[in-house]
Amino acid sequence: MSGAIRIGIIGYGNIGRAVEAEIAETPDMRPAGIFTRRDPASVQTAGDAAQVHHLDDILNYRNEIDVAILCGGSATDLPEQGPRFAALFNTVDSYDTHARIPEYFEAIDRPAREAGKTAVISTGWDPGLFSLMRVLEEAVLPRGRTYTFWGPGVSQGHSDALRRVEGVTDARQYTVPVEDALERVRSGEDPELSPREKHVRDCYIVPREGADLAKIEETVRTMPHYFDEYDTRITFITPEEMATKHAVMPHGGFVLRSALTGDGSRHLAEFSLKLQSNPFFTASVLVAYARAAWRLNREGAVGAKTVFDIAPAYLSPRTPEDLRRREL
Repeated sequence: MSGAIRIGIIGYGNIGRAVEAEIAETPDMRPAGIFTRRDPASVQTAGDAAQVHHLDDILNYRNEIDVAILCGGSATDLPEQGPRFAALFNTVDSYDTHARIPEYFEAIDRPAREAGKTAVISTGWDPGLFSLMRVLEEAVLPRGRTYTFWGPGVSQGHSDALRRVEGVTDARQYTVPVEDALERVRSGEDPELSPREKHVRDCYIVPREGADLAKIEETVRTMPHYFDEYDTRITFITPEEMATKHAVMPHGGFVLRSALTGDGSRHLAEFSLKLQSNPFFTASVLVAYARAAWRLNREGAVGAKTVFDIAPAYLSPRTPEDLRRREL
């Protein structure tokens, strides 16, 4: 595949495996290797196109990777890995701790600029596509209010945060929108809604044998940026229940803008996603933005970038001429 964009996959959990699969379906890309903290010999890959290496050896492949897709979690992996790898490679990540994105951007921007690299942060669908729709809807309809509802579905970032809690061996977190609040927005009521009024966080946790369940509950309910502002339901389950009842990871949600134009007409703009697999859709977005990162870097646009900075044409494998001819 001469001329294909060479993608390094950093981390091989749900997102990493999905990225591997999506690259296999993307003609202008090829895997340059999977890099993991685990023993490479213990990792069974979904395909046979990518070799598995230990993360400590990644510098040996510095000249063989055009873009590194960082597939770790936002709680602990990306805050350390993002700045580190932005100094070595063009990168794309799905950092999703919304309240900390500005400081994460700053942490990424300097090393990327100094190294002449392009680092696209916080891609996926929220942050990511939903972020883009919020800005677009507000720009077109400035006199109004924007609402975002997530779910029902599995939040990978929140599930990862749960698994980091002491005494937890596995966990899934389902974000569930409050239907009454969603219907109030659609009806044109324009309500003021707190996070707690919009969503419920439903947690299913496999505790370690002998773990302090009360301590786990307290840690989860008070976790800033994840659970402290929401009604949070916690259910402790067995590993068998996790495997049989919570193996799939659907998700989705809505971005709505309820607004008036100058003549007093009311308008509702709504963008929605219904995802059968959260990891695979997120991986698809990461792969598209990897293409954009590579193109931007070749044009000399270095430093940290977000979805707000990148034109849609950079995401598409099609030529600008073809896009203008067929899509405008």
